Amino acid sequence: MAVQVPSRHLFIDGEWREPVLKKRIPIINPATEQIIGDIPAATSEDVDLAVAAARRALSRNKGKDWASASGAVRAKYLRAIAAKITERKTELGKLEATDCGKPLDEAVWDMEDVAGCFEYYADLAEGLDAKQKAPVSLPMETFKSYVLKEPIGVVGLITPWNYPLLMATWKVAPALAAGCAAILKPSELASITCLELAEVCREVGLPPGVLNILTGLGPEAGAPLASHPNVDKIAFTGSTATGSKIMTAAAQMVKPVSLELGGKSPIIVFEDVDLDKAAEWTAFGCFWTNGQICSATSRLIVHEKIAKEFLDRLVKWTKNIKISDPLEEGCRLGPVVSGGQYEKVLKFISTAKSEGATVLSGGVRPEHLKKGFFVEPTIITDVTTSMQIWREEVFGPVLCVKTFSTEEEALDLANDTHYGLGAAVISNDLERCDRVSKELQAGIVWINCSQPCFCQAPWGGNKRSGFGRELGEWGLENYLSVKQVTQYVSDEPWGWYNSPSKL
Repeated sequence: MAVQVPSRHLFIDGEWREPVLKKRIPIINPATEQIIGDIPAATSEDVDLAVAAARRALSRNKGKDWASASGAVRAKYLRAIAAKITERKTELGKLEATDCGKPLDEAVWDMEDVAGCFEYYADLAEGLDAKQKAPVSLPMETFKSYVLKEPIGVVGLITPWNYPLLMATWKVAPALAAGCAAILKPSELASITCLELAEVCREVGLPPGVLNILTGLGPEAGAPLASHPNVDKIAFTGSTATGSKIMTAAAQMVKPVSLELGGKSPIIVFEDVDLDKAAEWTAFGCFWTNGQICSATSRLIVHEKIAKEFLDRLVKWTKNIKISDPLEEGCRLGPVVSGGQYEKVLKFISTAKSEGATVLSGGVRPEHLKKGFFVEPTIITDVTTSMQIWREEVFGPVLCVKTFSTEEEALDLANDTHYGLGAAVISNDLERCDRVSKELQAGIVWINCSQPCFCQAPWGGNKRSGFGRELGEWGLENYLSVKQVTQYVSDEPWGWYNSPSKL
């Protein structure tokens, strides 16, 4: 079932443009290791063109075309984009699965979430109009004050390869709803669907320059975007190391950033659980999206009373996961995204072994798949808290395990990390779940589940997992600037200085 990859250029100022230096990057299908096409490689010259186009889009017709148009006008475009995505979801899902390796069922689900996210921010864009001029209550009757919410301006959006179109949408939809103009730089490892988003924007007649899409490498396209003097804000999802570089570049111009970075999230399983339900959520929390999720609950902390029986059950669930080409029916685990990522995951596993941990299950290429960047879902036990596998994000289908005896010990282990994105607790005692939720140092806590995500609820982390929140109303606030307007309403003179007319 070969998927035809459309050949595209960069999307700048509402039209397709060849990169200034005419460079391209090959696309490799991670399931077959075959080259299936290529994408344009933008450089700083293209970034300059895209930023200029975005600036023009904001100032065109004194802003009335976009930035200061009513939210209802922008909502119309967002709904049109959502409708086109829905119309093309099967085809887009196949392109996504082929590009990044995620199972087709997941990729199609992503496309439904993409459309839902554009719809949601269309509603919020309409709601913005009613929120303008919100009054501020003051202690002096001689003044009146209100608040305006205005688009922050031109925003640079840098997004990862694990949910290529969905993570882009988490930024693009609220940025456009707010009235910003944007430059999207997706990951060079999975850009196909983001270029298709450009085609969708062209088809629905989005005003030129409102959304520009530049594919290319981080150092050649991402870095000049992050440090560009005419970009007003950067929103980034990706590794903590790159996030730190972006923050450094933005700091030179005191430019705001929001960062959604790595994670090493815990899942605590207490002794009172239904073993099968808990085992399925534990597997899903770490092996969904081929284990390549920033919020993956990749540290299992299980009560010592049930540890042996629970791990036996978990291994059975894991061995039952269908590993195949992502386009095969029923696939539940595809390849990791690239050769580099494949080597990195295997290195984590070999380091864990050399440090004294035990590979309980998986840890190797599946026997039936001779090609592709496939790694069996892996469970690692006999882990100590100083080991690399406990401390560092793998970004692959690898779960490490520790046991505990008391709630306090479980929390100490859970919070023993530089990261703070997600955390899960599984127990039939809901009072305990509430208690534990308050103590977990994370931006997102799941009770009796792992990984559900809704565009209505805030998403983001603490500590080295970044700051700022995406999604929900918080996602829209990321792209809005708050302006206080205060008026003196008394007829009386202010009277601070002696009036010269009375001398």
